[in-house]
Amino acid sequence: MKRILAVVVVLLTLTATACSSTEPANEIKLGVVDIGKPHWKVFTDLAKEKGFAVKLVSFSDYNAPNPALADSSIDLNQFQHVRYLAAYNTKNTVRLTPVGATQIYPLQLYSKKYRSIDALPAGASVGLSDNPANQIRPLLSLKAAGLVTFRDGAGTWKSTLADVDRERSKVTLVTLDPTQIGPALDSLDAGFVDDTFATKLGLTTKDSIYTDDPNRPDLAQYVNIFAARENDPRIADYTRLAAIYHDDRVHRAVVADAGEAAVFRTESPEQLRATLTQTEEALKAPK
Repeated sequence: MKRILAVVVVLLTLTATACSSTEPANEIKLGVVDIGKPHWKVFTDLAKEKGFAVKLVSFSDYNAPNPALADSSIDLNQFQHVRYLAAYNTKNTVRLTPVGATQIYPLQLYSKKYRSIDALPAGASVGLSDNPANQIRPLLSLKAAGLVTFRDGAGTWKSTLADVDRERSKVTLVTLDPTQIGPALDSLDAGFVDDTFATKLGLTTKDSIYTDDPNRPDLAQYVNIFAARENDPRIADYTRLAAIYHDDRVHRAVVADAGEAAVFRTESPEQLRATLTQTEEALKAPK
C-alpha cells in the first residue's frame, strides 16, 4: 500500500511540474520590431489553428533581433530583408538563414517642405540610416536622381557612404538612427524613412517625393524574410509557419495597416538562400 501511495505521489508531482511550465514544449518564439501591428494577432491566431504555439517577442530596434536569434533567445525573427541578413552573416559566426518571404516595400523619400525630388535645392539636407546595410539603396536612388555623385564616377552595390563625393553632390547627407529620421523631417529637407516608422508617424504617399520600383530584379535582396538559425533542427516547422503569412487574412490585415505599398513576395526558401549567398559574396568581394 505504501508503495502504491509513493507511486501516486511521484505521478502527481510530475503532473504538477508539467502543468506549471509556462512555456509549451513546442512554443516558437518569434522576434519582431512591430508587435503592435494588427496583422500579428491574425497571424498568431491562424498559426494556433495550424498547431503552432507562437510567442511574439518585441524588440525596440533593429540591432537586437539577430543576436537574440543567434544565441537561441528566440527561434525565429521577422524584421529584415535579405541584404541586411547578408551583412550580419558576413560579420558573425552563427549563420542565420531565410525560411520564408514576406513582402518588399518601395523605397520612399519623404519631405514636409517639398513636393518633388526635383524641387530640392542645392545643399538640401537628406536623412538616411546610419546602418551601412541600409545605405546603398537610397544612395543609388539619389545618384539616379542626379543628387549624389560617387568618387568612382559610377556607384555600384559595392559602394559605401565613404565613396560619395560630398563636394560634388548636390545634397548634404545626414545619417541618423532609423527611428529618428521621421521625427527629424521638421528640420531635414527630406529623409528616407523605413515603412514601419513611417506608418507610426502617419506619413503617407502624399508626403513621399520619390519611390523606386520594388519589382526590379536587382532589388530581390530587399525582400523581407523570416529568418532562423541555419543549423536549427526545426527549420521545416519554421518554413511551414512562415507560409501562414501568405494566408489571405494576414494579407488583408497587412494591407489595411500599411496600404498597398506592401508588395507581397513568394520566393521559396531556396530562392531566398541563393540571393543571400550572392549578396554575401558581393559584400565580401574586394571593390
